[in-house]
Amino acid sequence: MKVKFMATTAIIAALYIAVTMLVAPFGFTQIQFRVSEMFNHLVAFNPRYMLGIVIGVFIANLYSPLGPYDLVFGVGHSIITLAIFIMICKFVKNIWLRLIINTFLFTFTMFIIAFELNLALELPFLWTWLTCAVGEFVVLAVGIPIMQLLNKRLNFKDLI
Repeated sequence: MKVKFMATTAIIAALYIAVTMLVAPFGFTQIQFRVSEMFNHLVAFNPRYMLGIVIGVFIANLYSPLGPYDLVFGVGHSIITLAIFIMICKFVKNIWLRLIINTFLFTFTMFIIAFELNLALELPFLWTWLTCAVGEFVVLAVGIPIMQLLNKRLNFKDLI
């Protein structure tokens, strides 16, 4: 691995962890308003960002009150959804469309987190899926223009 790739991956993971810890009370329960999820949009620019995001999710979930559940389901959710998204990106070249697809894809796959919360906390599945999906949708939808603005300044495609 190149040093630039390793450094960028570490920075993305650290940013994900820091932002997650900032909103921790709202990031681990049925609300799932985890602002750091907007980093998932980085994969729309370059699939190599996936590693930093997954490492960030893993480390952040070490501090989850749900313990092993969040390590399995939270990390699994990120890996599965990002892998599907990377496959979709092979056919979709427009960045705006990719960001919109990513928003809806992550919103839909929140059923994985709802299932986790149903198992761990016995929360009602459908209601939990709705609340998790709404939180994820808001974060990712607000993240679209933010990531586009950052991309103009940082050029995410070539940063890693």
